[in-house]
Amino acid sequence: MFLTYKNKKSEFEILNTPKANLKVISGEDSKNKLIQGNNLAVLKSLIEDYDLKGKIDLIYIDPPFATNTDFKIGERTSTISSSILDEIAYSDTLVGADFLEFLRERLILLRELLSERGSIYLHIDYKIGHYVKLIMDEVFGIKNFRNDITRIKCNPKNFHRKAYGNVKDLILFYSKDGNPIWNDPRIAFSDDDEKRLFKKTDNNGRKYTTIPLHAPGETTNGNTGKEWRGVKPPQGRHWRTDPKIIEEWDKQGLIEWSKNDVPRKKIYIDERDGKKTQDIWEFKDPQYPKYPTEKNLDLLKLIINTSSNENSIVLDCFCGSGTTLIGAQELNRNWIGIDQSEQAIRVAKKRLDELPMGLFSENNYEFIIESKNTRTVNNIKKNRHNFIWTNDKPRGKEVW
Repeated sequence: MFLTYKNKKSEFEILNTPKANLKVISGEDSKNKLIQGNNLAVLKSLIEDYDLKGKIDLIYIDPPFATNTDFKIGERTSTISSSILDEIAYSDTLVGADFLEFLRERLILLRELLSERGSIYLHIDYKIGHYVKLIMDEVFGIKNFRNDITRIKCNPKNFHRKAYGNVKDLILFYSKDGNPIWNDPRIAFSDDDEKRLFKKTDNNGRKYTTIPLHAPGETTNGNTGKEWRGVKPPQGRHWRTDPKIIEEWDKQGLIEWSKNDVPRKKIYIDERDGKKTQDIWEFKDPQYPKYPTEKNLDLLKLIINTSSNENSIVLDCFCGSGTTLIGAQELNRNWIGIDQSEQAIRVAKKRLDELPMGLFSENNYEFIIESKNTRTVNNIKKNRHNFIWTNDKPRGKEVW
């Protein structure tokens, strides 16, 4: 099921988007890249000029949320208030179908950049997120949808409106294909978990629990429906594994028989590496960020650790203050960040330049801009208040 709306382009049109003419300003030949420019045109350049099609293992994006709001940056940037003296960092002015097509264009090019084992995480809010999921189903295929992650973003609210307090946003997680990079994130067992889940102790003092040897669903073909020691799985169920393996478990003392003579497998706490991470995360954003909509660094590190490997390329084409890039740098990934906002680039560069130098990794990167911007590169500091950015269309006293 696809969304239809006015002025929706064909994939052919989008894939033939004009590319950006990029110019390296500093840090030439580094694998890491911070690029200032129209991200749609820059993505096309990464495909054609940088030969990165099918080579990006992880994409995280936190695009505008179609809020029709100006986001400001000042001496004390806040998530809930701003001063009339603050600069506009970016204007989130696209709404409705215009916003959805703006995002769809970029998602189609991002799909081209993803490796076969790549993943994309899209951070969005609850008002527009359900429409965005339909766009992502269209671009990446509903079979490649993996999670709708709820992110607890703030403390409980007490606003006087007729609705429940909103403390969450969402992250849509898709893969390029059926076998993405996956470094299973585990959470250490708490003392409460240990007491609640591992109530038994063996003769050696090791804590354990037991699980059934069978699982839902009958097997008509294959060994998991056959007898083990003259016993078949209960009706409507099958053995969790081949009866030969169950026999080996029994020889190792890993099978325990219940009072009702039901075999169960022992699971020892000291052989488990924690519990599986679920799809509700609590990562609150800083109250006074360096840039509006700045995300929690630990949130990004969880995503980067899970869905990429060392030396993978991580891409964020709405990189803002560079939190994704910092997380990638600290976890020994290569990274590419793109943003059109001068204020975002200024903050990202400052944060990146302040990172400590690692013993085995250098904190260097290429700083690249669209060549149409080069005539004012030396005047950025002089004219930095002259521009207001509205998504991909700069307006102000001078157009770069």
